[in-house]
Amino acid sequence: MKSVEQYRNQKVLVLGLAKSGMNAARLLHKLGAFVTVNDKKDFDDNPDAQELLSDGIKVITGGHPLSLLDEDFKVVVKNPGIPYTNPIVAGALKKHIPVITEVELASQILTGELIGVTGTNGKTTTTTLITLMLNQRQNAGKAYVAGNIGVPASAVAQKAQPEDTMVTELSSFMLCGIQTLHPHIAVLTNIYSTHLDYHGSRENYVKAKMRITMNQTADDYFVVNWDSAEWRGLSQQSKATIVPFSRQGNSEAGAYEKDGQLYFKDELIMAAKDIKIPGDHNVENALAAIAVAKIQQVPSAGIRQVLKTFSGVRHRTQYVETYEGRVFYNDSKATNIVATEMALKGFSQPVVLLAGGLDRGNTFEKLAPALKDHVKAMIVFGETAQKVADAGKLAGVTEIEFSKNCETAVPAAWKLSAPGDVIMLSPACASWDQYPNFEIRGDRYIKAIEKVTGKAEEN
Repeated sequence: MKSVEQYRNQKVLVLGLAKSGMNAARLLHKLGAFVTVNDKKDFDDNPDAQELLSDGIKVITGGHPLSLLDEDFKVVVKNPGIPYTNPIVAGALKKHIPVITEVELASQILTGELIGVTGTNGKTTTTTLITLMLNQRQNAGKAYVAGNIGVPASAVAQKAQPEDTMVTELSSFMLCGIQTLHPHIAVLTNIYSTHLDYHGSRENYVKAKMRITMNQTADDYFVVNWDSAEWRGLSQQSKATIVPFSRQGNSEAGAYEKDGQLYFKDELIMAAKDIKIPGDHNVENALAAIAVAKIQQVPSAGIRQVLKTFSGVRHRTQYVETYEGRVFYNDSKATNIVATEMALKGFSQPVVLLAGGLDRGNTFEKLAPALKDHVKAMIVFGETAQKVADAGKLAGVTEIEFSKNCETAVPAAWKLSAPGDVIMLSPACASWDQYPNFEIRGDRYIKAIEKVTGKAEEN
């Protein structure tokens, strides 16, 4: 990693723990900073804080005392999920103390190349595909996934060598806290309306996403989904070389689908039907990854190998099991309407859909066309159960049942299914009304499948 002196003998506040906070605190300690960690969880129930204290790092737990702002902190590194309305964050900014996120810190020490991926949907799959494709190169450095995919960027940046590449999934929350982060290749998969409770407006959300390209120059690349006039317009904000990708035939200047075939410029890569993971949205993810791979001179044979064998990221239209003619999929990461709509469009078979979750105040009429075309039955649960059921009725779905949660929904879905059907958890909602996160929701769904089928999850 780079030798960074800007934090040596400086007081730094790390606000919020979890993986990003833990790794940021340890890295700053290694860089010679005087680190204070503040986490709202009580110390006795906070093993992360206990571990940091044993490492000689100052910890303050049980809340966010405003008195912290009386200390002469030079920078605050905040957990991405902590909103800017938090009194300490707002107070720090009022005092003109820089507030950054852990990915910014990681980028400052990274000696290798940085590729950044953002968007509303498809970030994790695209990040994973790019990494797998880059690792098909011969006599090149290693590519690592990092960031919002669940791997702290600051940990990866410490081990990456100058010839390596860090492929980083960047959420809007993370991008709000960057200053100098500079990806050589930035990817925008798409932008829909979500996280408005955090950002306050769609305009602010879009601005946060576009920060991914704010430090790029003409020597860099901005890979952009060309299938929306809005996204094409946003690309004009970038100083980088624009590389479009299009599933709908809007450009042949980058990666695109034409007559069921995938191309990069004039080069045929493969047939779209040969991508192992289903759905038009995964064709788009593949095209974004192809664009990056070709910029990085990955042989087409390596690209094909990845796309023909990659079976999907856990909780993202993940194939789970086939039992008595029913095929189970886990799409717990579908935390908004667009994600569920895209997942449904990936199947020609009848779908028994398990959906519902946190109520953010929206309704689900926009999901009705996809329900009408693909869904034979629905099991709904969570705070939005009635709203999702209303969308199903609007779509003409005649079999709709209410259930306690996604686990109890599995045996109910089994009873409504027939051989040849897909049974899929794709909630169209966040998980926080019943589960700590979408991963736990998906894991419990899989356990419920195992109880119904008597078969353990396949690797």
